Amino acid sequence: MLPQPTVEQALAAFTLPEKLGFGRISAPVMFSATYEKGEWSEGRLIPFGPIELMPNARSIQFAESVFEGMKAYRVPPARPHLFRPLDNAGRFARSATRVGMPAVPESLFLAGLDAVASACADFIPTRSGSSLYLRPTLFSTEGGYDVVNSGAFRFLVLASPSEPYSSGPMRVRIERDDVRAARGGVGAAKTGGNYAAAMRATTRAVADGCTVSLWLDPQQRQTIEELSGMNIFAVIDGEIHTPVLSDSILPGITRDSVLRLAAHSGYRTVERPMPIAELLADIAANRCSELFASGTAAIINPIESLLDADGRQHRPGASAVALRLRQSLLDIQEGRAQDPFGWIHRL
Repeated sequence: MLPQPTVEQALAAFTLPEKLGFGRISAPVMFSATYEKGEWSEGRLIPFGPIELMPNARSIQFAESVFEGMKAYRVPPARPHLFRPLDNAGRFARSATRVGMPAVPESLFLAGLDAVASACADFIPTRSGSSLYLRPTLFSTEGGYDVVNSGAFRFLVLASPSEPYSSGPMRVRIERDDVRAARGGVGAAKTGGNYAAAMRATTRAVADGCTVSLWLDPQQRQTIEELSGMNIFAVIDGEIHTPVLSDSILPGITRDSVLRLAAHSGYRTVERPMPIAELLADIAANRCSELFASGTAAIINPIESLLDADGRQHRPGASAVALRLRQSLLDIQEGRAQDPFGWIHRL
């Protein structure tokens, strides 16, 4: 077996490619901590590479895992910084608690983010819209086929220098058959199983020339919930509407940022149940002037059309509000504008 490189050697050997994509390039280091016998280790920075995991680990067998998605930014002259890490820490803890896993202490969560982002500061892309995407991950390492929570876990912070997930207006496919999450289930937690449940519909959407699926409520398939990996907004009669949160909708941190930034910018925001039939009628009547998506990966992206199962396309057309909010959010995230909300965490 070849000797493993040190952290210093891994960093020195890494070169940032010109073309990044989203999540395709792995940073050369990661942060690792373990949980055993009721206690967390201190955690340390190690070279990125394969890890050992028993094939009967419950993270593999029963999807006993949760994760977060967040970003570090470095657009000169701003110094490298994180965006809303305390909010990600809180959601990470809630996700872990929902599936019976030990919550990672906030101090350990932040230490992992700071260690990876600081070590990779030179590899944070400086082009506006690009970033160092960070993926805190918690998974069980204990093996067994009995359906109980494990007693051993590993916490990793992974990183990927990335461009935006989607750089232009999106086409979205309305999913009329599958559901992503059930009421009373784990839809409000960021678990691997939720994303596995979305894969088939996403594959259908891509085959139809779309980017993602739009999910409807799991009981009647009548009310809008969210997109795969993103929340959805509609501009209706000049107001910004979004589905009210439930236990089958992930409470997006970018979603909350959009609502607060929009209200700060003078828009009226409305969180309410949004029937899909009503939204399509509003588009047809020109009451809904635009749709857009929000998410850590996508930032804020206009939606140019909704594709229904019967092949009909519904096009709101405009994107002025989405693009205005996107630029305002990026200006805060990238350090060009004042942060009135206390969202920026300097490394």
